[in-house]
Amino acid sequence: MKTEFNRWLYLGFLLFGLYQLFIQKNFSEAVMFLGIGLAFDPFDQKQTWNDRPAWQRIVLIAHLALVFFLFIMAISPDFANRAFPGYIHK
Repeated sequence: MKTEFNRWLYLGFLLFGLYQLFIQKNFSEAVMFLGIGLAFDPFDQKQTWNDRPAWQRIVLIAHLALVFFLFIMAISPDFANRAFPGYIHK
């Protein structure tokens, strides 16, 4: 896939995941869209991981950490209710 196309897909899934998280307040939908977004690497895919600039690696690792955190919140409603009251667990 072309990098430009991947950037738009990545951005779309990222924005829709953040919408689900902050507007709809739904962890499970947010983790789904944010996780799918990681499949569309917005940076040059021909570069190996070690050749990428540090800021690109930091962005992708932070995104992955957010997905893992939201996944834990989605499967653990008790923890999520104590940490973030008012969020929906489906």
